[in-house]
Amino acid sequence: MAKKVLMIDDDPEFVEAISNLLDAKGYDVHTASNGKEGVEKAKAENPDIILLDVMMTTKDEGFNVAQELHGHETLKDTPIIMMTGIRREMNLPFGFEPDETWLPVKRVLEKPVKPEVLLSAISENIRR
Repeated sequence: MAKKVLMIDDDPEFVEAISNLLDAKGYDVHTASNGKEGVEKAKAENPDIILLDVMMTTKDEGFNVAQELHGHETLKDTPIIMMTGIRREMNLPFGFEPDETWLPVKRVLEKPVKPEVLLSAISENIRR
């Protein structure tokens, strides 16, 4: 049975490109275009991993979604990989590191994400 990936991102071209890549690798890809829809789909689909953007409806939406998912009983152990361009977009002199409370994700990848880097991160972190 194919591993289920939920991608929460508001960039339709990026979503299509990553979905095509993951489909070709045999993953069952589901998508949501904002945090609210993403949380609902996560509850309904119980994915094996979540790919999460930061800047969607608001500049920090992905951070809030990661915390909400981590606080949900059935989703708290679902691995999350954050993919973001916030550092470049906001000209931040620092990156983000996973943290149990503020940023409960497995990895933070800077957009644009190289396909081999994303596939490796998924392989290392997806629920077995």
